[in-house]
Amino acid sequence: MRTTSFTPGRIVRVVALASMFALSSGLLNAQRSAIPAKADARTVAHVLDRLGFGARPGDAARVQDIGLAAYIEQQLYPERIADGALVSRLSEFPTLTMSASQLSSEYFNPATQARRQAQQQEAAKARAQGNDATMAAGTPPPPPPPAQQTPEMRMLQQQAQSPINELMQAKILRATLSERQLEEVLVDFWFNHFNVFVGKGQVREFLTEYERDAIRPNVLGNFRTLLGATAHSPAMLFYLDNFQSSSPNGGRQGNPNQMQRLMDPRLSPAQRRQIEARMGEMQQPNPQQRPQRGLNENYGRELMELHTLGVDSGYTQQDVIEAAKILTGWTIDRPQQGGGYVFRPQMHEGGSKTVLGQKFKEDGEKEGERLLDMLAMHPATAKHISFKLAQRFVADEPPQALVDRAAKRFLDTKGDLREVTRTIITSPEFFDAKYRSAKVKTPLEFVISAARATNAHIMNAQPMVQALRELGMPLYGAQPPTGYSMTADAWVNTGALLNRMNFAVQMLAGGQPQRMGGPGPNGQGRPNQGPDQPPPPQRQLGGRQGRGALDPRPGQLQRGPIQVDVRTLAPDTSEGTIDKVIDSVLGGQASDGTRQTIARATTPQQLLALALGSPEFQKR
Repeated sequence: MRTTSFTPGRIVRVVALASMFALSSGLLNAQRSAIPAKADARTVAHVLDRLGFGARPGDAARVQDIGLAAYIEQQLYPERIADGALVSRLSEFPTLTMSASQLSSEYFNPATQARRQAQQQEAAKARAQGNDATMAAGTPPPPPPPAQQTPEMRMLQQQAQSPINELMQAKILRATLSERQLEEVLVDFWFNHFNVFVGKGQVREFLTEYERDAIRPNVLGNFRTLLGATAHSPAMLFYLDNFQSSSPNGGRQGNPNQMQRLMDPRLSPAQRRQIEARMGEMQQPNPQQRPQRGLNENYGRELMELHTLGVDSGYTQQDVIEAAKILTGWTIDRPQQGGGYVFRPQMHEGGSKTVLGQKFKEDGEKEGERLLDMLAMHPATAKHISFKLAQRFVADEPPQALVDRAAKRFLDTKGDLREVTRTIITSPEFFDAKYRSAKVKTPLEFVISAARATNAHIMNAQPMVQALRELGMPLYGAQPPTGYSMTADAWVNTGALLNRMNFAVQMLAGGQPQRMGGPGPNGQGRPNQGPDQPPPPQRQLGGRQGRGALDPRPGQLQRGPIQVDVRTLAPDTSEGTIDKVIDSVLGGQASDGTRQTIARATTPQQLLALALGSPEFQKR
């Protein structure tokens, strides 16, 4: 019989491994201990509302089948979740996979060139007519108004809008259709955290690449990697003007094409001397040139105030200035052609700098990387990021104990965002009943959750994109670096609630414009009708519906860009149907007032619209 001998060293290793296993298992169990082993319907609805954009019909049953802990673990590893239906829909949008340089050359630049050509023609016409006032003022004339544009110019302008239109529709489809709900929530969260504004200049040309390559791959990765990806992104460099920030002590910027050509080994000595001479001339001051743009503090300030440390974290204005100096030279290569990040030494501020008491010796581009390293792992950053994530998932004013635990996890794991997120969404605070329905949905969360609750088939997402504009939350449209607010005070008012009801009516009408009435005899939460207008068409027993009628049979989808099987969700307006809608749309929670309001509905569409417009549905 073979025996195994244990040396003292081997015994120590075995004991150590056993201890490590027990410790790791204990930590894992401690983390997951707050997840109910057998979750009731309200708990499942709570998780679906917080980790995603709300439940679709059948989602709650599927989660209960696999167990809440398994569902949360699945969502933390989205790459393991099949998402074929979404991938198929996204294939309709070719610009989603294009680089910024491709988008620039194929979509944006042709329209820009056509606009400039039209301006030149207008200028020539003005000169021919002897109208030199505009030219004397030094400003080019505006392009011709749309009514005077050629068909080709109108086509190019429409083509230039395609990348942003496709990006916006894709965001709606991802949030509505994706099985990877937590990933979509986090993409929205982190884009908002590292916000850029589509309406600022060339940001639109870099926006697709920014969300796809800088934000999405890193939402459950390492915070330092995410921070670096945004810092190097042309979208961020343009939005916060760092691409123009340069040393106030530097000379005129050399031509980067000449610098690259100078390194060409095929150059003859004479050619090399000629290029060097031209570059020398470029470095000489020229009194007729415009003054240098100099140092720009925008990115340095927002990097510390919003992206990392947070407000009142101890940094000073001098720290902002020094950070801005460190980041000079971080710019965009050929921005007019959709180029990428590049470091230009001739723009960089030389000398040593000091930020938060840490001295940075002169080291070119590496100074900026070291600054990002320091800020990413600063304790204030850990607290700031943990607070914002807890605010998104738990409450507008999250419990300090939870924030502290998440911040510790951030530092212990060196910024592992998956583990920080796990700490929050498996915490006792997350499952505490007092925090259920404590968050008010943003317009985006409302629109997407309404589509999911009704299992809407989105043929064209443009009505939902437009609805978000009307609700005050245009996609990629937050102008300030702070992004959109995640707290209730920004979104709760009477006008906003009426607009949400209007969207619900529109969606249930197939995406066609509809409006709910306000106070008065024609209000009562029903679609507006003129005094001489008949009520919405009703289906007669044994009769046929007219084209576009709003009362289809069960299983029949509405016509229009957003198709909802109304009759399956609400066959009629009976008490039994009201109970069914309250269970499926409101998670079984409805006040007496809400139930009485819904009971006044005279059509299935009105019943569903009133449920979607109820106070209960505005919360998550």
